[in-house]
Amino acid sequence: MTSTQIPTRYDWSYQEIAAYFDLPFNDLIFQAQSIHREIFDPNKVQLSTLLSIKTGKCPEDCAYCSQSNRYDTGLSYEELMEVEAVVEAAKEAKAAGSERYCMGAAWRSPKGRDMAKVTAMVKGVKALGMETCMTLGMLNKDQANELAEAGLDYYNHNLDTSPEYYKQIISTRKYQDRLDTLQHVRDAGMKTCAGGIVGMGETRDDRIGFLQQLANLPAHPDSVPINQLVKIEGTPLDLTLEEQIDSFEFIRMIAIARILMPYSYVRLSAGRETMNDEMQALAFFAGANSLFYGDRLLTTDNPESSKDRQLFKRLGINNEEHVIDDLSDDGLNGDPQTQSVSAGTSENSLFYNAV
Repeated sequence: MTSTQIPTRYDWSYQEIAAYFDLPFNDLIFQAQSIHREIFDPNKVQLSTLLSIKTGKCPEDCAYCSQSNRYDTGLSYEELMEVEAVVEAAKEAKAAGSERYCMGAAWRSPKGRDMAKVTAMVKGVKALGMETCMTLGMLNKDQANELAEAGLDYYNHNLDTSPEYYKQIISTRKYQDRLDTLQHVRDAGMKTCAGGIVGMGETRDDRIGFLQQLANLPAHPDSVPINQLVKIEGTPLDLTLEEQIDSFEFIRMIAIARILMPYSYVRLSAGRETMNDEMQALAFFAGANSLFYGDRLLTTDNPESSKDRQLFKRLGINNEEHVIDDLSDDGLNGDPQTQSVSAGTSENSLFYNAV
């Protein structure tokens, strides 16, 4: 679905966004769902697979991250994967129904010696007919252009939180560094994927400021991942935070992101492992229409694919390319035309286990 009736704005004020947070919950969800239906099919989601292609020993000090070499999280270091292994994993993800393949490396920024292998991964995955996405840390102009020339579709670089709260989470990279990387990606002609994490001890003011930054970028991110913090033993946030973000506050974040960035895909990302089916269903109703699919997200758990398929079936949700069907113990159920989503895959072989 496409609509030309909903305007796109890049001048949202703090007060305007705060007013959405103050709306009665039902009124906010109604507004978000109404906008969502004007632009997207409300019963379809975009499925992405996320693979860690290089794990651990990151020099950054992000307070939430298991991959920082500053914290003892028990994570085993893995060098950059071979191209053939990445492409093989992408084949399995595609067979399971994923449309976009996202590859992440625990770097501050990629080094010149790694670019040839990285661009070969992009070309190999694109040859399968999948969309490609990478998150490799900061990029300069030349690196962005090299990835674009290889055919990379999306580049992920999250803002994480508001500019004001950012210094409480990260000291090794400036907020402007993140904005500069996104600009290099746009200038190279690639699509952007940018969002952040909620539940890191930030206030509602910080959540407002975070959404304001995203919505007032020169172009709205094509994908907006909204992550709920996954507390990882050994990281600073595991030691300092006691409570998770309120579920309704998280859903408000989804709904307001949909209102502010109406044409973006809003993605349920990390943290789904702790969300019940009802909370996820409410997130879809609030305007989420993308998620990471599979039992691993880099180094953290994610709901198993079979559990997601069961939820989609109960809700009548399909992905954008296939009808998603459930699996029985005996194999595939339903019409043979729907079986391309699930055939030929095993639950535990879909994703590289970064841990």
